[in-house]
Amino acid sequence: MADLRFYTLDVFTDTLFGGNPLAVVFGAESLEPDRMQAIAAEFNLSETMFVLPPARKSSTRRVRIFTPRAQLPFAGHPTIGTAWLLAALGTFEPVENTSGETSARVVLEEAVGDVEVTLRMVADQPVAATMAVPVAPARLAFSVQAAQLASMLGLDAGDFHPDYEPCIYSCGTPFIFVCVNSADAVGRARARIDVMEKLLADAESSMVFIFTFDTESPSTQIHARMFAPLMGIAEDPATGGAVSALAGVLAARQSDGRHELCVEQGVEMGRPSVLSLEYQCREGQASAVQVGGSCVRVSEGTLVL
Repeated sequence: MADLRFYTLDVFTDTLFGGNPLAVVFGAESLEPDRMQAIAAEFNLSETMFVLPPARKSSTRRVRIFTPRAQLPFAGHPTIGTAWLLAALGTFEPVENTSGETSARVVLEEAVGDVEVTLRMVADQPVAATMAVPVAPARLAFSVQAAQLASMLGLDAGDFHPDYEPCIYSCGTPFIFVCVNSADAVGRARARIDVMEKLLADAESSMVFIFTFDTESPSTQIHARMFAPLMGIAEDPATGGAVSALAGVLAARQSDGRHELCVEQGVEMGRPSVLSLEYQCREGQASAVQVGGSCVRVSEGTLVL
């Protein structure tokens, strides 16, 4: 029998019980993947992160990410949340920069590669975290038609934005991107699991990120929801991996240069989240992608196995 320490956080928010909940588990070095999967199913959050000793001296920790049903090679909110927690627990000393502010750097070994997170610190506690996405957004093949996707989401094909065809982009974890004309259409969307199982059986992804440029807040530029019921996630309040890959969708229609924007998500769930996105665009391709946000620590305890 082993006792494993765990913490929960709300990620991509500065308000308790907002954002995307995350469980972070320490001391699981001896656990097999199926046992980790069972623990993730027990927490039943979008993702659970297992923190392990690093394989290389240049890294802070090695990590494994699980949804209630599957392991992921990369995900944004577990990466941001785990780096934030390591800083909050005083795992390392923050460094003062030339402007007098302090910061900390975390490198997490994930299946997709090393992911670097920079944390801005105040009084030795993190107040903001920015993740350097390790893999540039890449477009994958996708042949499902808009009318079929509309049926799957309980929408009409006329709800879809005419300038953005449905597509799949990935920064290590692929997502289907569907752009619609209004926040009303985003709000009306429902994932029909029976249709999804048939329609996406051969697709590179079954996770759907639906978004619009019609936002609720004047400080955000994208309003979004993410459905992944086939991965055990009915709806996700904040999806850093999807927002990372969204840079590829947007860059395909943007001018060269640096672009910055904020994404609001989780509104319909009563868990509002804000994710910052920055990337470099050149000839329709996104690179140097960064995703950031804040976190709130919620609970801690012990798993008795």
